[in-house]
Amino acid sequence: MNRVRRQEEVDRAYEIQARAAVRGAAQYGAVGLGLAAIGHYSWPAFRKQTLPFKAFLVTIVSVFGLCIHAENALQAHELEQRLRENTIRREARMDLARRGLVATETEIAKWKEEHFVRKQAEAEARARAEPSAAVEQPATTVSASASEQ
Repeated sequence: MNRVRRQEEVDRAYEIQARAAVRGAAQYGAVGLGLAAIGHYSWPAFRKQTLPFKAFLVTIVSVFGLCIHAENALQAHELEQRLRENTIRREARMDLARRGLVATETEIAKWKEEHFVRKQAEAEARARAEPSAAVEQPATTVSASASEQ
């Protein structure tokens, strides 16, 4: 795998983890704030505590949520990556076996690069074909609506 693609995957994993961390901190922060409010109004011993201590407790809960959500999101992303990589490697082994080649790491890496180039070419061909189909489609609907009148 080349460095550019690896860096893109790292950046994507970081974005997923950062979004989940913010969401977890917000959710657990709201829970911590709610618990602090409930504790303040229902428990005299908590009411006597200083505001910085109460803020510290809410912050602990927020950081806990941040860590849990970020870690869960990263682990789910890594699982998805492993499953995708295993599927690609299985497909590579089968294709190389059909060609009569032994599926070594080098051959699998070459196959993956060929496969990636082939997929990019297919995506570019589809992208070139879609705008022309989209341009033709409105013309047929206009002619159909004109024939209806």
